[in-house]
Amino acid sequence: MKKMILVTGAAGHIGNVLVRELVRRGYSVRALALPGEDLSPLADSKPEIIEGNILDYDTVKRAMDGVDVVYHLASLVALVPEQFEIMQKVNIEGTANIIRACCETNVNRLIYTSSIHAFGHPDKNLVIDESLPFDTENRGGSYDQTKAKASALVVEAAKAGLNAVLLAPTGVIGPYDYKRSEMGEMTRYWMKSSPTFTLDGAYDFVDVRDVVEAHISAMDLGKAGETYILPGHRVTVREYRKLVQNACDKSGAEVYIPTKFARIFAPLAERVYKITKTRPRFTRYSLDTLMSNSVISRSKAVSTLGYRVRPLLETVRDTVWWWKENARTVKPSLRNASPAV
Repeated sequence: MKKMILVTGAAGHIGNVLVRELVRRGYSVRALALPGEDLSPLADSKPEIIEGNILDYDTVKRAMDGVDVVYHLASLVALVPEQFEIMQKVNIEGTANIIRACCETNVNRLIYTSSIHAFGHPDKNLVIDESLPFDTENRGGSYDQTKAKASALVVEAAKAGLNAVLLAPTGVIGPYDYKRSEMGEMTRYWMKSSPTFTLDGAYDFVDVRDVVEAHISAMDLGKAGETYILPGHRVTVREYRKLVQNACDKSGAEVYIPTKFARIFAPLAERVYKITKTRPRFTRYSLDTLMSNSVISRSKAVSTLGYRVRPLLETVRDTVWWWKENARTVKPSLRNASPAV
């Protein structure tokens, strides 16, 4: 008999692809969704929907009734300081609620989606792997700290006996980006014949479908209490733009903005976001991320989970195709102060 699975954050990028694949494989899937949340990303897969908030413990516990495996993906990325307090609550207190409910309902396994940002920021001559600790005082910023603190809660619960596994993707890209992630918006922006800007820096980006395969593998192959980093390919911003332009057969001029100038304009872009509620092309956080160490090992996930990464060219091609087919129907969506990422 197939397992009963609960997914939080099911309408998000990883979440909707995970739900779709679990349903395709015959699992019974339940999604915990905010009241009034846009659930169009789940329209094709049609999981059982329970409305509620991960900050409401009673709702969380009720959602786990009869569940074998919980995938906890719900989190919040705050773009401005005014959202930091609710981000703390969602990412840390929400995860604590999930852990407590798993323990009290005897869930067989919790799979928590952490982030590469939860780890420390080593010097650029070091390879990032799971030997690095979660950095709860992370200088990368408030989001990084909340993911580190939430990850630490899961690790402590695993030490106390909870059958929990942690997965830490890098920058997630790919099709089915119904919430219009930052990189999804940049991909759409670069799909133009008109001039578009690029920046310095590079990062590791991973296909959402490869991340989902690792999540499903972790259900049976992940070792309790262990963390697995899920990287993809390290690529510069300028290289990524070129791949997008080639995939959609465009040849728009590249407008290169040096980092020192981008840092001057980033605070202005954030202020414009606060007024217009339009997602900024770049923020101080994204600039810091692009300039950070992004040399990341996948060896542990490969050896234990059988983790595989498809070619970056395939990811970009499929993403461009998906946006061509869906850009007009996918509504702009900001990751505002709600635990529905």
